[in-house]
Amino acid sequence: MDTGLTTIDEKDIARHLPTAQSMVTKLVLLEASDGKSRTELAGTRRRFVSTVSTAGAKSSREVELANTLSAISPDDGMLSPVQHAILFKTRRAIAVALAVSDEFAKQTGLDSLRTKNAASTLEGEDATRYRALLESSAFVSAFAASAYLHQKVEAAGEPANDVEEPGFNFDTPQDALKALVGALDAAASGSPDDTVLQSRIRACADVALEGLLQRKGRFSQLGPFETTHLRLEADDFELNGFDVTPGAKTKPLVMTFKKPDEIIGNHIAKYQSMKLAKMLMAYDFDRQLNPFVELGGFLFTFIGDGSPGTGKTILIQMIAGLINDYCQTAGYGFTYENFGVDQISSYQGKSGQNCKQFINNVLNPKTIGFGTVDDIDQVAAKRSDDRASAGQQEVTAVLMESFAGATTVVRGNCSFGMFSNYPENVDDALRQRAGARWLVDGPQTRDDYIDIFALLAGKNHDIPLGDHDLFSAQEIKAAVSTAYDKHNKPQEEGLLRVHERFAKDNKLKTMADVGTYLHMIKLAEPRFTGRAIKNITDAIKMRAMDVELPDEWFERPEDFMHKSYDEKKAMIEELRGPFTLEMVMQEINRYADSEFRYTDKSDSAAVEDIIRRERQREKAVKEIATMKSDGRWSE
Repeated sequence: MDTGLTTIDEKDIARHLPTAQSMVTKLVLLEASDGKSRTELAGTRRRFVSTVSTAGAKSSREVELANTLSAISPDDGMLSPVQHAILFKTRRAIAVALAVSDEFAKQTGLDSLRTKNAASTLEGEDATRYRALLESSAFVSAFAASAYLHQKVEAAGEPANDVEEPGFNFDTPQDALKALVGALDAAASGSPDDTVLQSRIRACADVALEGLLQRKGRFSQLGPFETTHLRLEADDFELNGFDVTPGAKTKPLVMTFKKPDEIIGNHIAKYQSMKLAKMLMAYDFDRQLNPFVELGGFLFTFIGDGSPGTGKTILIQMIAGLINDYCQTAGYGFTYENFGVDQISSYQGKSGQNCKQFINNVLNPKTIGFGTVDDIDQVAAKRSDDRASAGQQEVTAVLMESFAGATTVVRGNCSFGMFSNYPENVDDALRQRAGARWLVDGPQTRDDYIDIFALLAGKNHDIPLGDHDLFSAQEIKAAVSTAYDKHNKPQEEGLLRVHERFAKDNKLKTMADVGTYLHMIKLAEPRFTGRAIKNITDAIKMRAMDVELPDEWFERPEDFMHKSYDEKKAMIEELRGPFTLEMVMQEINRYADSEFRYTDKSDSAAVEDIIRRERQREKAVKEIATMKSDGRWSE
């Protein structure tokens, strides 16, 4: 897959400015007749519809976008700033789109076929391929122009809903762009003011993109464009295949950030959170790739579970705070979004759209992103749960496809965290798409509880500390080492029995021994599938990349964050070491413990439900007997 980024040169755009200028000034558009009169009924935007069918007939129409915009304020001989901006951006969009289609022609060999066709008419396979490539080039140019307007025209006021989709002609890139200009002209026509004009132009670009993406499957030569990344620095415009980057500007992040020393306990989760924040900052915006993705160990998705009040929210605030600080130092954009129950809609399909928009906003390769789904057991439903709403089922489907679907591309610029008090209520397939499991169990030891009380109590007192070395138990390296060591043996009873059976006849010395242990776990827990093995190996690679990126690398952007991709990769490679069988056993036990824990919780909940129903039944039987003896029971 090509993950490089191509910069669009201004010289290439300038060559197409005369063509773009002529299109926004005056063009003749041949379009299918829709049977509507060209004259509007007075006081409406409706037109007379003839009772005589004209289906299939075509008519020409002169389009003068500049004059149409000028007619919005006829008393003023000049265009308003908004009108001028629309005209300028439309011309710019056309020129950029033609430059993009030229780039597509170079990638696919269309330019050489075009040269051969100019010398002599192509025949056979060459002619068929030429026709298909030319149509695909027209599609790409229309998409690029629509995406440019989508990103660069800010809608104001109420969104327009009466804008018609362009009647695209994909014979050539110029024909496709003429159809777009014709639709923009129709959208602008009759706008009472500039506010409505902006809304209608933006709506036209949006419906054009929708229509294009629905038609995408009809074009056979779009493959090379899917993995193309084009950027125009002057306009801060970027195309990433057929992903439509949201045009809205991100709002400044408002959140109460927490520092690592404000979290007591949760040592492994805290340690990996700090590593994740630094990992994200290794992302290279030119290559649109993170060295940790290539070298292994990048954490794209994770799930944190624990009882209420153990520190999941404060962990989110810590991660977001660290990333935000690093991004401010480097001058990078930071996108944080949380998907919650308030985005579940009663309208069919809307919940899925909201979730997809959340995913796309965080995935945006132009920023560093962190997305969270808090209380995921309430937001996404088990597919087998017939009591769940349609919206919850939609969210489950979108998250599953986005986190580990056929089209999922991990660039390393963002990470997604799912958090829950009841992870056993999350769909098995979705939960297994979490690459890491963080047990957020809060303070555990006596030292932890002294530390957390001293931290929260503050300094407005004169109570002596007593025999205690304050916060020494929270020193991250020692605490993490202790936390990992406890996973040399399983923590859950079910997995411990498997481990004891394995240890009776085997010792962990070879890859075959590892496979034997994994197979024994599979026999005891059927949900321990191939994806579980992948998540474990990813965690092992992360341990191998368990390098502590020095803090001084992040004090000045030029020391690490602004270096080239190859330089970053080389610096990271120097720090990493091999993983050991001890690490392998610890990561297997950590992951498998979580599966057994979820199963035990689910089974316990089911048992408690059965007991509750039986108690209700017994109580009902007693009350019925009393009612019968009192004569209050009627058969």
